[in-house]
Amino acid sequence: MATLPIYRWRLAPDGLATRRQLRSLGLRPGGQDVVAQLERPRRRRGPLVAYLYRIDLAVPVRPMTQGRWAALAKADAARRRCPVCRDHLPYVIPTSRGMCNACHDFPEPARPKYWKEEPQCPESTGTRSSPA
Repeated sequence: MATLPIYRWRLAPDGLATRRQLRSLGLRPGGQDVVAQLERPRRRRGPLVAYLYRIDLAVPVRPMTQGRWAALAKADAARRRCPVCRDHLPYVIPTSRGMCNACHDFPEPARPKYWKEEPQCPESTGTRSSPA
Protein backbone atom coordinates (compact mmCIF):
# COMPACT_ATOMS: atom_id res chain seq x y z
CA MET A 1 0.00 0.00 0.00
CA ALA A 2 1.41 3.34 -1.01
CA THR A 3 1.53 6.14 1.50
CA LEU A 4 -0.38 9.33 0.88
CA PRO A 5 1.41 12.61 0.29
CA ILE A 6 1.10 14.86 3.32
CA TYR A 7 0.73 18.62 2.92
CA ARG A 8 0.96 21.22 5.63
CA TRP A 9 -1.98 23.48 6.44
CA ARG A 10 -2.77 25.90 3.57
CA LEU A 11 -0.05 24.42 1.34
CA ALA A 12 -2.06 21.89 -0.67
CA PRO A 13 -1.75 22.17 -4.46
CA ASP A 14 -4.56 23.43 -6.64
CA GLY A 15 -7.00 20.81 -7.88
CA LEU A 16 -7.39 19.12 -4.48
CA ALA A 17 -10.17 19.80 -1.98
CA THR A 18 -11.61 18.43 1.26
CA ARG A 19 -15.15 17.05 1.49
CA ARG A 20 -16.44 20.34 2.85
CA GLN A 21 -14.78 22.30 0.07
CA LEU A 22 -16.25 19.94 -2.50
CA ARG A 23 -19.68 20.34 -0.92
CA SER A 24 -19.44 24.13 -1.09
CA LEU A 25 -18.78 23.72 -4.82
CA GLY A 26 -21.86 21.48 -5.16
CA LEU A 27 -19.75 18.33 -5.60
CA ARG A 28 -19.07 15.06 -3.78
CA PRO A 29 -16.13 12.64 -3.98
CA GLY A 30 -18.20 10.11 -5.93
CA GLY A 31 -16.34 6.97 -4.87
CA GLN A 32 -12.83 8.17 -5.66
CA ASP A 33 -9.99 7.28 -3.32
CA VAL A 34 -8.22 9.80 -1.12
CA VAL A 35 -5.24 11.23 -3.00
CA ALA A 36 -3.51 13.25 -0.27
CA GLN A 37 -3.65 14.26 3.35
CA LEU A 38 -3.64 17.72 4.90
CA GLU A 39 -2.23 18.20 8.42
CA ARG A 40 -2.69 21.15 10.72
CA PRO A 41 -0.24 21.09 13.65
CA ARG A 42 -1.45 21.62 17.22
CA ARG A 43 0.60 22.39 20.30
CA ARG A 44 -0.14 19.67 22.81
CA ARG A 45 -1.95 17.08 20.72
CA GLY A 46 -1.53 15.29 17.45
CA PRO A 47 -2.18 17.18 14.21
CA LEU A 48 -5.64 17.64 12.74
CA VAL A 49 -5.96 15.59 9.58
CA ALA A 50 -8.15 16.22 6.53
CA TYR A 51 -8.28 14.03 3.45
CA LEU A 52 -8.04 15.58 0.00
CA TYR A 53 -9.84 14.54 -3.18
CA ARG A 54 -9.38 15.53 -6.81
CA ILE A 55 -11.84 18.17 -7.96
CA ASP A 56 -11.82 17.01 -11.59
CA LEU A 57 -13.03 13.51 -10.57
CA ALA A 58 -15.76 14.78 -8.25
CA VAL A 59 -19.38 14.36 -9.30
CA PRO A 60 -22.40 16.61 -8.65
CA VAL A 61 -24.35 16.24 -5.43
CA ARG A 62 -27.55 14.23 -5.75
CA PRO A 63 -30.63 16.48 -5.58
CA MET A 64 -32.98 16.31 -2.60
CA THR A 65 -36.26 14.57 -3.38
CA GLN A 66 -39.57 14.92 -1.57
CA GLY A 67 -38.97 11.55 0.09
CA ARG A 68 -35.59 12.64 1.43
CA TRP A 69 -37.05 15.90 2.77
CA ALA A 70 -39.81 13.92 4.50
CA ALA A 71 -37.31 11.46 6.00
CA LEU A 72 -35.16 14.30 7.33
CA ALA A 73 -38.18 16.03 8.86
CA LYS A 74 -39.26 12.78 10.52
CA ALA A 75 -35.76 12.16 11.92
CA ASP A 76 -35.57 15.73 13.23
CA ALA A 77 -38.95 15.35 14.93
CA ALA A 78 -37.76 12.14 16.59
CA ARG A 79 -34.71 13.94 17.98
CA ARG A 80 -37.01 16.55 19.54
CA ARG A 81 -39.45 14.14 21.25
CA CYS A 82 -38.68 13.23 24.87
CA PRO A 83 -38.85 9.44 25.44
CA VAL A 84 -40.02 9.94 29.06
CA CYS A 85 -42.85 12.48 28.81
CA ARG A 86 -43.39 12.14 25.02
CA ASP A 87 -43.47 15.94 24.58
CA HIS A 88 -42.41 17.52 21.29
CA LEU A 89 -39.83 20.15 22.27
CA PRO A 90 -38.38 23.19 20.49
CA TYR A 91 -34.83 21.87 21.03
CA VAL A 92 -32.95 18.65 20.33
CA ILE A 93 -32.85 16.24 23.29
CA PRO A 94 -29.26 16.00 24.61
CA THR A 95 -27.92 12.49 24.07
CA SER A 96 -25.94 12.73 27.31
CA ARG A 97 -29.19 12.99 29.28
CA GLY A 98 -31.56 11.00 27.10
CA MET A 99 -34.53 13.08 28.24
CA CYS A 100 -35.76 16.66 28.19
CA ASN A 101 -34.59 19.23 30.71
CA ALA A 102 -37.86 19.14 32.66
CA CYS A 103 -37.75 15.34 33.08
CA HIS A 104 -34.10 15.55 34.07
CA ASP A 105 -34.71 18.30 36.64
CA PHE A 106 -37.82 16.65 38.13
CA PRO A 107 -37.34 12.87 38.40
CA GLU A 108 -40.53 10.79 38.61
CA PRO A 109 -40.97 10.74 42.44
CA ALA A 110 -40.23 14.48 42.77
CA ARG A 111 -42.56 15.68 40.00
CA PRO A 112 -45.57 17.72 41.08
CA LYS A 113 -48.96 15.98 40.88
CA TYR A 114 -50.13 18.25 38.10
CA TRP A 115 -47.10 17.27 35.97
CA LYS A 116 -48.21 16.11 32.53
CA GLU A 117 -51.77 15.35 33.49
CA GLU A 118 -53.95 15.09 30.45
CA PRO A 119 -56.73 17.69 30.41
CA GLN A 120 -60.09 16.02 30.82
CA CYS A 121 -62.57 16.53 28.06
CA PRO A 122 -65.98 17.61 29.41
CA GLU A 123 -67.72 14.92 27.32
CA SER A 124 -65.61 12.11 28.78
CA THR A 125 -66.11 12.99 32.47
CA GLY A 126 -69.87 12.87 32.42
CA THR A 127 -70.12 16.09 34.46
CA ARG A 128 -71.48 18.13 31.63
CA SER A 129 -75.17 18.74 31.79
CA SER A 130 -77.24 17.88 28.78
CA PRO A 131 -78.90 20.75 26.91
CA ALA A 132 -82.44 21.42 28.07
